[in-house]
Amino acid sequence: MAKLPFSFYQQDDVNALAIALLGKRLFTFVDGKLTAGIIVETEAYKGIEDKASHAYGGRFTDRTKVMYEPGGLSYVYLCYGIHHLFNVVTAAKGTPHAVLVRGLEPVIGIDVMLERRGMEVLKPNLTAGPGALAKAMGIDRRLNGLELNGSEIWIEDAAEDWQPGTVVASHRIGVGYADDHALLPWRYYLKGNKYVSKPRT
Repeated sequence: MAKLPFSFYQQDDVNALAIALLGKRLFTFVDGKLTAGIIVETEAYKGIEDKASHAYGGRFTDRTKVMYEPGGLSYVYLCYGIHHLFNVVTAAKGTPHAVLVRGLEPVIGIDVMLERRGMEVLKPNLTAGPGALAKAMGIDRRLNGLELNGSEIWIEDAAEDWQPGTVVASHRIGVGYADDHALLPWRYYLKGNKYVSKPRT
């Protein structure tokens, strides 16, 4: 399938785009190894007005500056000094919206993913959760700020036979610091998919 065009990422509605990413296929080619999976869980972050966003209130730092670039770039950051998390930068230049990819159904390079995660048997926790999927896919700060139609990390359209199923909307995870915004139903996932992180409703 074709790589998604930059126009796909530059939509103003970050929640609609977070839903649209479900079923798309994320690829990495890192250290000579190809891996890919179907995106099954996302979270939307609405920039300056979103208390859960790194760019809330217009914060512009070395870490967040990539969020202000035109949509279609990767935003990778280290969470709690342990886990790398992969985000898709969206919207037009100057609008720091982003979508966190939280869950992935592995389809290519599963043996590579298992090795990276130190696992011997395929289980849902291989790629359920943003830190797990980033490690399985070889995503770290080296991939930050890259165009998402390049040769190291990219997203392709869903397969022709893809059946999306029911999309569930729930509150985001791990953003208790965002006060009332922590309860916004801006986490989206495919109901019944075992590679969705917990909790599942």
